[in-house]
Amino acid sequence: MPFEPYKWLFLDLNSFFASVEQQENPRLLGRPVAIVPLGSDSTCAIAASQEAKRYGIRTGTRIYDAKKLCPDLVCVPAQHDLYVTYHHKIMAEIIRHVPINKIWSIDECSSRLPPAQRSEEKARAVALRIKEGLRRNIGSTITCSIGIAPNGYLAKVATNMQKPDGLVVLDESCLPQRLFDLDLKDLTGINTAMKLRLARAGVFSVRQFYNLAPKQARAVWGSVEGERFWYRLRGADLPDVETHSSMVGHSRILDPELRAPDKARLVARRLTIKAAGRLRRMDMYAADFALAVREAGEDGERFASALRATPAQDNFTFLAALDQLWQEMMLEIKPWRIKKVSVSLYNLHEIGRVTRDLFDEAVPEIREHQQKNEKLSSAMDAINRKYGAESIRLGVSPKTQAGYVGTKIAFSRIPDIAEFHE
Repeated sequence: MPFEPYKWLFLDLNSFFASVEQQENPRLLGRPVAIVPLGSDSTCAIAASQEAKRYGIRTGTRIYDAKKLCPDLVCVPAQHDLYVTYHHKIMAEIIRHVPINKIWSIDECSSRLPPAQRSEEKARAVALRIKEGLRRNIGSTITCSIGIAPNGYLAKVATNMQKPDGLVVLDESCLPQRLFDLDLKDLTGINTAMKLRLARAGVFSVRQFYNLAPKQARAVWGSVEGERFWYRLRGADLPDVETHSSMVGHSRILDPELRAPDKARLVARRLTIKAAGRLRRMDMYAADFALAVREAGEDGERFASALRATPAQDNFTFLAALDQLWQEMMLEIKPWRIKKVSVSLYNLHEIGRVTRDLFDEAVPEIREHQQKNEKLSSAMDAINRKYGAESIRLGVSPKTQAGYVGTKIAFSRIPDIAEFHE
């Protein structure tokens, strides 16, 4: 094998949200737990404990169906701020043992092991020390699956081979044969649509894909990513393609008591203010604002529209855009009950690279008004940081079951703790 076999360590926390809840509440230990966004059987589980998974309950399982599978299921409202706090504690513990090269999500990270740790014996030993450190210093319920391999991709694949609390090493003694036991969808990056595309090309197994030529893999993918995937499957340590944030936004499935349009609008306003606050923390401006609304009911209508304006980062500009789009939405779909609202700020610019509307720049009153709005928004941020979330606010703030509006953990984004206190 031409590559260093023990170069990368990938760590995947097991049933992270549910494990945190079990750590915080001993009454949940050993019980099937589903983490939910709100108290309704029509919602879906956003996480499930190991005990719940044994009943077939997974992320995305509708709670109505989950309770049929497991009548003793305990539904726990998500506490995203708590999970972020645990995330930072866990990362601090991992860094005591290995460097962290990339945090992939709230419950995943990878480490390019130092040369002194790149033997099988030492790589296994550090993995076991990490596991023990998590149990001893974070909590007995916090377990992880660890993969060790020639590259980060194969190390991640290895974490899925033994759960929970697994440790799998992929090296020349078992590669590529160990991969041939997997289904194509067991490989990160191959979803249902890609599996169908591979089938149309006559590829039905990992072995068949492995035996393609790299140019054939590129042709099946329709891009160079197919070729990169092919090389990674063989252990090549290719660099990750850097990505940059192109949008700031928040969305929320509304609590049942907040689904009337007037109350849903208050939630949309709160989401807009939180998104603008994130924009200011990033030192960015946005030139586009978008609103998306989904009406309640199986046949509920949908609305999505956007406005382009002078690049801004203050609360007031985006609240005005929201008001305009909300009126359009009310006229277009005339909703009786609203299930979901989403706001997005995009077409982002760094502060030093903002191209403002020439007409606005030429009119002193307009520019002065924009500067006033920016200073006032920043002053509100400072007061709320010092005295607590919503010490000063614009309008009425809706009360939710979760206790906060908008901020939640997405697959590839870990919120700042500050977001929960805005």
